Amino acid sequence: MAGIRPGRRGLMVLAAGLLTLAPLAVLEPPQAQAQSELRKTFPGRRVGGGTRGDCSSRLLAHLVPDSSVFAPGKDRYLGLLEGPSASPSPLEITFRPLSGRGTADGSMTSGQRRVLPASGPGITLISLPSVKVPTMWESSYLCPGAAATATPADPLSFVAAESPPALSLLVTDASKEDGAVQASLAKLRRSCGASVPRAEVGTAFGLSDLITAQWPEQIPVRCPA
Repeated sequence: MAGIRPGRRGLMVLAAGLLTLAPLAVLEPPQAQAQSELRKTFPGRRVGGGTRGDCSSRLLAHLVPDSSVFAPGKDRYLGLLEGPSASPSPLEITFRPLSGRGTADGSMTSGQRRVLPASGPGITLISLPSVKVPTMWESSYLCPGAAATATPADPLSFVAAESPPALSLLVTDASKEDGAVQASLAKLRRSCGASVPRAEVGTAFGLSDLITAQWPEQIPVRCPA
């Protein structure tokens, strides 16, 4: 017995049914996709410092996730942790937006620079303008006898330096890890001008192995204007 062939209308109905069953592809916006790639490939280090000399070996850490990539959120606050030192030096902070290429080796040579006065061990919270594009955040001490840090054409040239800076990438799309850091920074802001237990800081930011018995029991929280 010959099979029954569906008419033209039947074929159209069948095709429509198949289309409704096809899964819909979820497409990320180009900016979100680019930031997702940067999160996977950014070669940052949230802990800076070298191994020689009191100044260059002094602990300096960005209070960001382990990946060194961080979305500050609407509060736009960043945190830095400085360790003990017999002779503290000023702290230089630079922010450089990435170029249109959107790669970690394509940061613009222009940006913002800020120098904080020398201070003892503690946490410093700073605010920054709204982050609209991925931005390189670099922090290092201005050690005696060393020239002020120049903005290099290649932001990764620090790998050969004696005292590499703390280096992080600031983005706009927040992850789960970013939310936890944002909450911890917001809690620290409520302690501006006061101190917080060192164990609490180590646990909140995953730095317990670096905050040793040489640190004061209570860590000051500084919030410069």
